[in-house]
Amino acid sequence: MEFKHEPVLLEECIENLEIKPDGIYVDGTLGGAGHSKHILEKLSSGGLLIGIDRDEEALKAAKENLKQYKNVKYYHGNHDNIKDILKELKINKVDGILLDLGVSSYQLDERNRGFSYLGDNLLDMRMDKSQSLTAKDVINTYPEEKLANIIYEYGEEKLSRQIAKRICQTRKQKEIETTKELVEIIENTIPKKMQKDGHPAKRTFQAIRIEVNNEIKPLYETVINCAKCLKNKGRLCIITFHSLEDRAVKKAYQELEGKCTCPPGLPYCVCGNHSYGKIINKKPIIATEEEQERNSRSKSAKLRVFEKQE
Repeated sequence: MEFKHEPVLLEECIENLEIKPDGIYVDGTLGGAGHSKHILEKLSSGGLLIGIDRDEEALKAAKENLKQYKNVKYYHGNHDNIKDILKELKINKVDGILLDLGVSSYQLDERNRGFSYLGDNLLDMRMDKSQSLTAKDVINTYPEEKLANIIYEYGEEKLSRQIAKRICQTRKQKEIETTKELVEIIENTIPKKMQKDGHPAKRTFQAIRIEVNNEIKPLYETVINCAKCLKNKGRLCIITFHSLEDRAVKKAYQELEGKCTCPPGLPYCVCGNHSYGKIINKKPIIATEEEQERNSRSKSAKLRVFEKQE
């Protein structure tokens, strides 16, 4: 399948990165290189783009999409390890980092990857096929309470406990192996009158995907590490699609910006507060109405920007 993916908040990201022609930039979620292509258009031959992705199929597609550019380094890895990746590449600091935390349209549409609740495919959902944990493992081995908590927290599914209970009852009879089997369990659990807000399996599938790929837990530390990898005046742009992601990014930005807790009137700071820079937009940037109409995926997208200051 061709790797098609319309980059969300494209103009807003490019504008807020404030790209320097000779700068070094990191796209930590390279995907099909939708954002990266526009970053490279603004770089001179002296500039450099580092593209990181955990999905080898995405890297392959990106290399094809960016084949006319020579100033790109590709890295198969996880943006959570950005500090180590830059160290391995012998790069100390960079001018900008972009993270688009959503799953790509390609991954959702490529049904044999098990991301989609449409069709009948093996429960996989791994962005990085080299990892061992799959959606099948989560569905068939997690205790009922843990499964319910994941579906509630990551999927914001009100009937999480009922769904988890039905999954556990079903797997006692037979291992749950396919997306179709899981969808049928969910459809049989959620009353028809509550199945009007999109596909009934959407929220549960999102939750399982987040758990399989560990998308939330390391995010706070990832944001902190990314900011510390920036040069002075370097920008960090992060697009989130989930309330928990946005909360983690917002909290990390606030921590990085710092806040003096000294009593007013002191001639200088004694609380030991350290600021790494400033939050550029206190309120997240959202997609325009036109983009939301054109690309439904952008409706839940939020962009937050941080600038490193030394």
